[in-house]
Amino acid sequence: MLIYAAISGHGYGHGSRSGAILLALAQRQPGWRLVLSTSLPAAFLGTVLGEVPFELRPCGWDVGVVQADALGADPAATLMALDELERRLPDQIAAEARWLRAQAGPVLLLGDVPPALARLAQAGGWPLIWVGNFGWDAIYSPMGGPFLVWAERCRLLYRQGQGLIHCPLAMPMDWGLPEIRVGLTVAPPRQRAEDLRRRLELPERSRCVLVSFGGLGFELGEEPFHRWPDRVFVSTDPSAAGAAHVRQLPQGLRLLEFMPLVERLITKPGYSSFCEALAHDVGIHLVHREGFAEAPVLEEALRRHGRHRLLSQEQLRCGDWELDQPLQPAAVGPLALDGAQQAASWLEDQALAYS
Repeated sequence: MLIYAAISGHGYGHGSRSGAILLALAQRQPGWRLVLSTSLPAAFLGTVLGEVPFELRPCGWDVGVVQADALGADPAATLMALDELERRLPDQIAAEARWLRAQAGPVLLLGDVPPALARLAQAGGWPLIWVGNFGWDAIYSPMGGPFLVWAERCRLLYRQGQGLIHCPLAMPMDWGLPEIRVGLTVAPPRQRAEDLRRRLELPERSRCVLVSFGGLGFELGEEPFHRWPDRVFVSTDPSAAGAAHVRQLPQGLRLLEFMPLVERLITKPGYSSFCEALAHDVGIHLVHREGFAEAPVLEEALRRHGRHRLLSQEQLRCGDWELDQPLQPAAVGPLALDGAQQAASWLEDQALAYS
């Protein structure tokens, strides 16, 4: 069985989510062939999947929303990128269809969540399963104007799949497909927490804070960190590297490895970072984000399911991070932790049914 996973290059969170599910699938079916078709960097994918073998098809399947930075969107650039993608897709779909036909054995397509994958499924008659907590139809609709046409195109393509792995923290995905609703999709850590603590000379968990804003990052400089001399930070921000109490995230390690070592996470709204933090009971200091319809949905989900504090972008920049304040409790309670295993089991059943 060949699993051809087309993963959005919009952000690393898509790769982390699909990676967690594929890792769980590889435990169940170690002989299945995993092919990742994405514009995400090979080094990142290798970090996600570890020792699980995979093949990379370097394809860009969607645009998502072009970001001005980690906290802002660029609608005009997004429209230009969508037009360029539409011109490029026919040749890419034809090439990937030829390649898939040349492979031995049955094929299942897994989409997280580029709608154009439905066109590849049509080209070869392959079954298609979506995985996500939103589709681009739900993102483009609130942007209005010319994005409404793109939203409808996406919605029609999503409805052509055979099933949906419906992740938590979700926007509406009313595509009329058979689905399974799963819990938090989180991979297991691969590093021993105490080894990492000694390696980075970290103090007790209550004094440790993780600071990350995804693949694009967000440069804060050293000054905001100096407002908290009694904390030790693990950060992906190179501009803060000169501060004595800031540790840079070691290359080749996932943020996930540090969740058992920190009490709090300062971040933007992001599905996979939320899943990983919630799974390890890390309090989230969430920075408000504009221009992306998923952000308020994730913010509300955090209020319901995780310990948290909410920060403005100005508070982020000036260092008013409220680390000395108690975390607000979850209004509802925790989510199930076995989403990746649930998804892998259901995906295995679908693959076998269509083989």
